[in-house]
Amino acid sequence: MNLREDSAARTRAALVDSGLRLAETLGLAGVSVNVLVAELGVSKGTFFHHFGTRANYLLALHREFHDRLQADIESAIANQPPGRDRLRTGSTAYLDACLRDRGVKALLLEARADPLIADEVTARNTLNAALIEPDFATLGWPHPSSAARLWVGLVAEAALLELQSAHEQPAVRETLWQFLTDRTRSGSSDGGNPDKTPQ
Repeated sequence: MNLREDSAARTRAALVDSGLRLAETLGLAGVSVNVLVAELGVSKGTFFHHFGTRANYLLALHREFHDRLQADIESAIANQPPGRDRLRTGSTAYLDACLRDRGVKALLLEARADPLIADEVTARNTLNAALIEPDFATLGWPHPSSAARLWVGLVAEAALLELQSAHEQPAVRETLWQFLTDRTRSGSSDGGNPDKTPQ
């Protein structure tokens, strides 16, 4: 990478970082092109050179936020074998990160009606489901892929409930873990028979 390319990459990263920071206080409507370029002291031309449209910029914010979130999750579950504990650890890391950066999460929720964001959400959910599918296989769920996709939706809904209250909801989290506990009590556990059907 030459100096010009390095400078361009740093400018692009700074625009994304500024958007994530401004989202905490301004929300979706407040993160405008005018606000962003004023914040960094760059021209509108610079913004449009890097992103083309505001929708593409929001897509970049979405990817950066979830890349950081994914790194938090993977760090939290590192060296843990697949199973209930790993699933709970990763889900807790997700919920904690969404609550910590709730302004950004709120902005991304507002933006998800955009087709670009909607497609990215689908792709990200598929990636997350693939990450936790081994946990459900180890727990003995008969359809671990479907279970993983449903779990992604459950945890996302839990994050939304906590987002609305602006703090951790112990009852919500305990209810999530109860789904796993009840499934185990029904006759399946870590290392159980993956072909066994729920009781």
